[in-house]
Amino acid sequence: MPRAEHSLPDVALTRRSLDRRSDLREDPALLTTLLADPATRVFRLRGDGAEVVVGTGGADGSDGTTRVVLATPEPADADHLVVYLGEAGGVHHLGVAEDLPEGSAPPEGHRTLRQVGATLDDVGASVFATTLALANWHRAHGFCPRCGSPTEPVLAGWVRRCRADGSEHYPRTDVAVIMAVVDDDGRLLMARGRGFTTKGMSVLAGFVEPGETLAAAVAREVHEEVGVEVEDVTYLGDQPWPFPSGLMVGFTARARGTELRLQDSEIAEARWWSREELMAAVADGSLVVPGGISIARRIVEHWFGGPVAAPEVVDFRRRS
Repeated sequence: MPRAEHSLPDVALTRRSLDRRSDLREDPALLTTLLADPATRVFRLRGDGAEVVVGTGGADGSDGTTRVVLATPEPADADHLVVYLGEAGGVHHLGVAEDLPEGSAPPEGHRTLRQVGATLDDVGASVFATTLALANWHRAHGFCPRCGSPTEPVLAGWVRRCRADGSEHYPRTDVAVIMAVVDDDGRLLMARGRGFTTKGMSVLAGFVEPGETLAAAVAREVHEEVGVEVEDVTYLGDQPWPFPSGLMVGFTARARGTELRLQDSEIAEARWWSREELMAAVADGSLVVPGGISIARRIVEHWFGGPVAAPEVVDFRRRS
């Protein structure tokens, strides 16, 4: 796959800071040993939120970086899902995921990864994203797809094993492509999906289908959603997206034409933007671009040629 001459800088959640030490996962005593060691650092996920300390970058001398709270183990940790995250600076890290009653708000002082992911320090981003992705997978895979019997976590939280037939099941990652489609005049194609109730628009994206290459998925998704043929599909970068279990793979592509035929079931609005038009629309509030945590924002800024001053951010989750 061709690599972009200038790949995306500073994509949130992507900087490697933990040695995952997968070689340790087969030790059946690993979690018990680490939970008994006060030197172990524990990241606690409650529902989808975690306790964080937000830097202001102001007179208090902080640098504006958000840091997750890493604590010593407690006896109650063993009552919840525990996963081994890896090692950083010679210190072992565990993720502890506690389910909350459905519909309940996160505890005071807790934030979701969507809220703070763009400003998290490297270790915090790694432990938060990994614990959240694994917790989402465990919540959805409590029963064996072969026989329907209950499954249980093994291998330090990285596998679920059926209690009846012994089959092992591994965490799922859903791969999606996300792309900046640019025409011969240098304009960027952006769209708003049906069901979104904001002023936000983003670059196109979609899941990779079985038996499909990434470049083929880019071409298919663009043609399906807006009726445009593309070529020169070029890799830009990628990002884990644990909402609940995604991997976003970013590309640029050149449009062969500019006529748009929208897929009525998916796309509410789409248009081509020049840099001047986008800058003016963001400034007057008529357009909201993706938030700083997302690779979509970095793709837009890669095309734009620098930071896009955005007075607000948009959560591109589908609204009911």
